[in-house]
Amino acid sequence: MDLNIKKIEDMSLNAWPSHKMELYDGWILRFSYFYTHRTNSVEQFGASTLPWREKVSYCEAEYKRLGSPAIFKISPLVSQDFDYTLENRGYQIEHVTDVMTLRLSDASLDAPYGDVRFTPDIPESWIQGLFDLKGTVNPVHRAVVPSMYRAIPKETICASISRNGAPVATGLGILDRDYIGIYAIHVREDYRKQGYARQICTGLLKEGMRMGAKNAYLQVVQGNSPAHHLYESLGFRYFYTYWFRVQPQ
Repeated sequence: MDLNIKKIEDMSLNAWPSHKMELYDGWILRFSYFYTHRTNSVEQFGASTLPWREKVSYCEAEYKRLGSPAIFKISPLVSQDFDYTLENRGYQIEHVTDVMTLRLSDASLDAPYGDVRFTPDIPESWIQGLFDLKGTVNPVHRAVVPSMYRAIPKETICASISRNGAPVATGLGILDRDYIGIYAIHVREDYRKQGYARQICTGLLKEGMRMGAKNAYLQVVQGNSPAHHLYESLGFRYFYTYWFRVQPQ
């Protein structure tokens, strides 16, 4: 087991709680009304004693009861044979994601970020602004997700840039051990390619350093070339890939 991958996987679980969670023989079943794959999937965090097929069938029944297909996160910490087991059951791969890391002493943080506003908490106005930026209109998501943000157990740095009284860019830093995790980087479509994402990231990383972070990590979906290029220009480098296996319907 790569202990650094395990560390980041643990921190990412801390960073993004689900609406409902169940522990089951070394697995954690996460359910959030299908808001995101990460918060609506099964993750393996400990030793497993029961047969995989028995456990997968149990998870499928639980997610069906909750109105969702079963989804399993597959990271380098998960047995390749388990991934084959899901493939043989007809599970499809979705949301292939790269994890990138950065030693903050090596970061390229030259961009000014005077337009970025920081708060140590996560205001309701920031969450609602993020919903608007992402186009989140599902009333269940808008009702449930704020409590998920409030449930984050670690120190946070909330960042935003506003224009005409409305947020046009957001970001969230989550401090855990000697890392800052970078989350929720979104820019309104008509304000993209103006350096706002760089300002948000630069500000979060510098604030993280000020608060004692030595390293940073983030997650970016494969195929999002502009985001990859931005993060590489800040000094982030590829570390590992994970994906989700989704139950056929």
